Amino acid sequence: MRKMSWLKVAGTAAVVALFISFPSLADDNTRFVDGTDVNGIAIGGLTQEEAGAKISQSYAQSYKLTILERDGKKEEITGEQIGLTVTVPGNLKELLDSQNLTGRQSGPSAGNSYTLELTASFDEALLKARIQSLACLSGADITETKDAHISEWKEGEPFTIVPEVQGNSLNASLTEAAIQTAVVSGASSVDLEACGCYVPVQVTKDDEALNLLCERMNQCRDMVITYRFGEQTEELKGEVFTQWFTGGQDGRVQIDRAKAAAYIGTLASKYDTAGTARTFHTTAGQDVVLTGPYGWKLDQTVETDTLLLLIQTGQSQVREPVYAASAASRTAPDWGNTYVEVDMGNQHVYLYENGAVVWDAPCVTGNVSKNYTTPEGIYSLAYKETDRVLRGAKKADGTYEYESPVSYWMPFNGGIGLHDANWRDKFGGTIYQYAGSHGCINLPPATVKALYDRIDKGTPVICHN
Repeated sequence: MRKMSWLKVAGTAAVVALFISFPSLADDNTRFVDGTDVNGIAIGGLTQEEAGAKISQSYAQSYKLTILERDGKKEEITGEQIGLTVTVPGNLKELLDSQNLTGRQSGPSAGNSYTLELTASFDEALLKARIQSLACLSGADITETKDAHISEWKEGEPFTIVPEVQGNSLNASLTEAAIQTAVVSGASSVDLEACGCYVPVQVTKDDEALNLLCERMNQCRDMVITYRFGEQTEELKGEVFTQWFTGGQDGRVQIDRAKAAAYIGTLASKYDTAGTARTFHTTAGQDVVLTGPYGWKLDQTVETDTLLLLIQTGQSQVREPVYAASAASRTAPDWGNTYVEVDMGNQHVYLYENGAVVWDAPCVTGNVSKNYTTPEGIYSLAYKETDRVLRGAKKADGTYEYESPVSYWMPFNGGIGLHDANWRDKFGGTIYQYAGSHGCINLPPATVKALYDRIDKGTPVICHN
């Protein structure tokens, strides 16, 4: 229950005339003298308890809040609907005592009219439910107020400005607060318009920023963004990406980033080669299918952000995408014609330059019997370094499983790389099956420098078995 204090408010409580005849009223000090009223309610001839009950009943049964709405409409909330109760304070006894003290005078000049502060209570849940049921909030005649806005995308049609609608919809929270304040204060009416409860129009069809935005959106419909992938191109037309528009602010369109990212994702699916299966023609004359991290890979985050910026320009343009990883050629094969081939089945390494073998040597790859088999795949040289000590896993005593100084180190797959192996006196054959490396490509010391001098970071390294 919500409690509040009420003073007499004109029109709040109906004065109920109650005529009671008592043979010796002037001498009965248990009853108020004739002509007594409290807050305009006559209590003459009543006991303190009867007077309190009458005052409480008069307020509770007769309270009515008139809600003034637009177009002259009105609705009411009654005390009964919200569980209103009124408590009369103990001041009534003081009034009765004062009448007895002054000799119980009555008549027009006796001054028996009083004003008391009363305590009223109502059920907040009932009031909230009654407010929600008002026709002005939930009726069928409500017209929603709408700001002027730009029309939705329609194929083949320009964007236009849809005019504003000045309706009669109310802000529900403001309306509830205004009505509750009126009830708490004991008011007999509340004007929703004067309380600012109606939803106002914020943007009209003449709004400069809205018209600028509409113009920019139509300008975008004529755009074409052309992506180049080598000799191939992809066109993204304004008729497509204007479907991604979600609104705008200050003349700038707002774009659904997820839809822009999805488009870039389709380009990546079509043109990325990194991580995809590709066919490699070996020196031995066989075709093998390999995958691996080498290849083209769009930087989708950068390209999505860039696409959003390109659209904002409103100008058609040609775009060469940014890549997170690139390859040697846009045409198949993407590794081009300069690469290192590691033939693990034949234990031999070849260096191709411009399609011709310019260097080759036998090798020893990962030990098959110990599950150190060198992984197949298409990779690229990470870097190259001279005079490096290769180490195995660190043991509990601080030493390493192995430590192997090499003169030339050329990694391409994490800790796997090409290097000289001066601890071996034989290369090639079947050594790798029982006495191979930990995964690296061991090469004859006398041959490695020539390879080292001819390859650089990014050179494709293709391993197959």
